[in-house]
Amino acid sequence: MRYNPAKHRLPPFNGYGVLLVDKPAGWTSFDVVNCLRGRFNIPKVGHCGTLDPAATGLLVMVLGKFTVLAAKFSGDDKVYEATLRLGVTTDSQDATGAVTAEKPYDHVTEEQIRAAFTAKIGKSMQLPPMVSAVKVDGKKLYELARKGIEIEREPREIEIYSLDILKVAPPLVDFRVECSKGTYVRTLCHDIGAELGCGGVLERLVRTRCGRFELKDAISVDAIKEMEPSQLDNLLHEGLMKLGGFA
Repeated sequence: MRYNPAKHRLPPFNGYGVLLVDKPAGWTSFDVVNCLRGRFNIPKVGHCGTLDPAATGLLVMVLGKFTVLAAKFSGDDKVYEATLRLGVTTDSQDATGAVTAEKPYDHVTEEQIRAAFTAKIGKSMQLPPMVSAVKVDGKKLYELARKGIEIEREPREIEIYSLDILKVAPPLVDFRVECSKGTYVRTLCHDIGAELGCGGVLERLVRTRCGRFELKDAISVDAIKEMEPSQLDNLLHEGLMKLGGFA
């Protein structure tokens, strides 16, 4: 149903600020936007950096007049915790895609894995995956991918500030990455798998930080569904205090 603020049971919510949401698996970023808009009758609400439906974690939401800051916050560096699965490749570079190849990974040593990760630290050129929101000639790549269309893409410069392996238990490798805007962790997994000669996909992804904002301060979607408008307003004011000069 199309959102109509005039027909909502609540008056339009006039508060403004930043709300940190812990996005659950299965939800799109726009699902969270629609949840907030529909729950509290918020005319202006946006998010700062898309998270794939299968991913979880921090989604920075901007409400009211703070929507003008969406581009600024979207450009912040990000931190993710993720899992690489060795021995398989898919058409989406993650575990949700169709398998395109399977190869043995038993010969890959932990030393080789660590060396491949270390080599990714720093600036490099990364080719955006077809299942991304990057626009080419006005069309989002994922919209073309859904139609089975693959087109030429231009590599983009990214920077990996840190890339720490947390656990190696083949075929799974848990790691934490701090990276610049526009870095695709699924492509990072794909490229590491290719360099190891066995293939690899992104098995799990959790965003834990965006710029100054951290997942530990986020609220769940279930909690949002139970909140009253006054509670939301209090959360936004707390966010304004943390932002200091942006208030």
